Amino acid sequence: MSLLLTAILLGIVEGLTEFLPVSSTGHLILATKLFGYDDHQWAVFNIVIQLGAILAVVVLYWRTFWAVGQGLLRGDKTAIRFVVNVLVAFLPAVVLGLIFKKKIDVLLESPMVVAWALLVGGVAILAIERVAKPGEYVGIGQLPIHKALGVGFMQCLAMIPGVSRSGATIMGAMCMGINRSTAAEFSFFLAIPTMAGATVLQLFSHRHELAAGTAGVGMTEIAVGFVVAFVVALAVIKGFVTYISRHGFTPFAMYRIIAGVAAIYALSHMG
Repeated sequence: MSLLLTAILLGIVEGLTEFLPVSSTGHLILATKLFGYDDHQWAVFNIVIQLGAILAVVVLYWRTFWAVGQGLLRGDKTAIRFVVNVLVAFLPAVVLGLIFKKKIDVLLESPMVVAWALLVGGVAILAIERVAKPGEYVGIGQLPIHKALGVGFMQCLAMIPGVSRSGATIMGAMCMGINRSTAAEFSFFLAIPTMAGATVLQLFSHRHELAAGTAGVGMTEIAVGFVVAFVVALAVIKGFVTYISRHGFTPFAMYRIIAGVAAIYALSHMG
């Protein structure tokens, strides 16, 4: 398979899975392993194209960001609470991510961890769907700070590849009484500092390879993957919020279980 075609394929995977509760990182790791890609060659590529998915959130919710910005200038309490909640939820990932970075990097090299996390996560989503009560909290700017912090700690579960950052935050938020749509949008907004921070950290870690031009695939492939991830994420995000508001997360849970079982079987039989 050509480098350009591989870049398009991985860009589609990233755009489709980044904001769904199925783990984009897990899918990229499994794709790298199952299709025989050089994981080192595509490491920086997989990091940078996440920014394409982030840009999709910024574009789709620009009115929200504009309103929050204007509210901050006026000293509006709801706008201030919106920003504070996102930053508070972001803090646990910063602290724990720096503390456990080496252990996280080891886990990122284990496709079998991803496969089991997909399976267990799917079962967990089914269980939460059954027990979670309808959310009483509507609107990120209305959430108590301790709820935002709780969502932030739930996000840290996604440091285990295959858990899904969006899945952990959305399910955690629902368990804390936050309604589905608000939980999903909070997950999207929280992705911006979280993914941007993780990307900057990884790029810094690979700075010498990037400077020497030995980071793997070229800038053309990275640019193509970035654009593809952006376009696909644009199509996914709005449809996802509408869908889960009406139908819930059961289809995603079933997909995770099937994908996890299939991946465990495939990885167990690979030479």
